[in-house]
Amino acid sequence: MRHRKKNPHLGRKRGHRKYMLANMGSSLIEHKSINTTLAKAKALKLFIEPLITKSKTDSTHNRRIVFKYLRNKYAVTELFREVAVKIGDRPGGYTRIIKLGNRFGDNADMAMIELVDYNELYSQTKPESRRRRRKKKKSATQFTPEEVAAAEEVASEEVAPAKEVASEEVAASEEVAPAEEVASEEVAPAEEVASEEVAPAEEVAPAEEVAPAEEVAPEDANPAEEVNPSNSVEEEDKEKKKN
Repeated sequence: MRHRKKNPHLGRKRGHRKYMLANMGSSLIEHKSINTTLAKAKALKLFIEPLITKSKTDSTHNRRIVFKYLRNKYAVTELFREVAVKIGDRPGGYTRIIKLGNRFGDNADMAMIELVDYNELYSQTKPESRRRRRKKKKSATQFTPEEVAAAEEVASEEVAPAKEVASEEVAASEEVAPAEEVASEEVAPAEEVASEEVAPAEEVAPAEEVAPAEEVAPEDANPAEEVNPSNSVEEEDKEKKKN
């Protein structure tokens, strides 16, 4: 059973695991970030952070302790000269692990481990917000005499154009009134002409139609009486016999 064994074995023996972490630690110090599996990244975090804490105090003793684990003198030199200066003010938490998804093939969880202070995207500090104070408006009592005089001049200049605009509007209204009178005069003669045209038509119609009808009736009746002389003679004989 794995009781009280918190260090990950990573499927390797002790010797293999020790040298693998030493190589990964040297690569992290040199390149500042590396991609690996999530399990190895977590194991490397436990391995490298105590060594970075040792590098804050540059002494021969600390250099030998770090070299015992890394086994790379170039990595030890860069750790004490550059990395220690960069992260000197940070009280722990020197590395960051970012998950990258699963790897093709064996579907292993991939991650990127990096030194926090060397990532410019995440380490950018927010710009200091500047508080703007609103200026209070000056009250009427605080205006100087010069400012009051200038304000009165501006107001008078604004009133004058307003009066000019009002006079222009009145003139335009006066021009519109004669135009309406002319239109009414044009409409009145048109109505008179229409009435004159209608009146003769009404007078002509009854005179031409009625008069000939009355004259025709007696003309038709007289010939009827002249056409039958025998009837008149017979009537005269009847009257004589009666007498």
